[in-house]
Amino acid sequence: MAKRGRGRPPGESGTREAILAEARRQFGDVGYRSTTLRSIALGAGVDARLLLHYFGSKQELFTASVELPIEPEQVIEIVFSAGDAAAAGNAARLMVSVLEDEERRRPLVALLRAAVSEPEAASLIRDLLTRRMLIPIASRLGGERPELRASFVAAQLVGLAVVRHVVRMGPMATATREELVRALEPVFEHYFHGDWVSPK
Repeated sequence: MAKRGRGRPPGESGTREAILAEARRQFGDVGYRSTTLRSIALGAGVDARLLLHYFGSKQELFTASVELPIEPEQVIEIVFSAGDAAAAGNAARLMVSVLEDEERRRPLVALLRAAVSEPEAASLIRDLLTRRMLIPIASRLGGERPELRASFVAAQLVGLAVVRHVVRMGPMATATREELVRALEPVFEHYFHGDWVSPK
């Protein structure tokens, strides 16, 4: 009998993606606490041991399954494409365009719901967003306390997503894109370049 060569077995990449897809579905539908490795394996049609083989733990699988609505590299490229003077306007337009795109908004809303309802998921999401989003953006912002400035921008993203697309609160839910951009741009200018922060 011929021996199997070294390297990935056929279909390994497809199996991993099937696990991730099922994990995203279950984490989004029933939450972090109610989702188990066994239920994900059953839904993906694979042996539960494969989940540990690929991801090591439920926590690592959750982190791997998280989809950001836009990658940090893209954010930095778009926001600062025309220099610092245009950054606030670019950031406002980018945020609105992401939140108004249902496909990109869906994973963000799922993250927010998990973070609000489940403390363990909230801790994982906070660490992930800090590492992948806030730190890269803060490093580009510069100025006094860039991490704090970036955190306030993130707060605007979270608040707008919840009020407009989860709670669907009154006029905020029906405001036009142009109105949102005009409201956000001076706020971002204040966060990016204002002298409201004190040196540590």
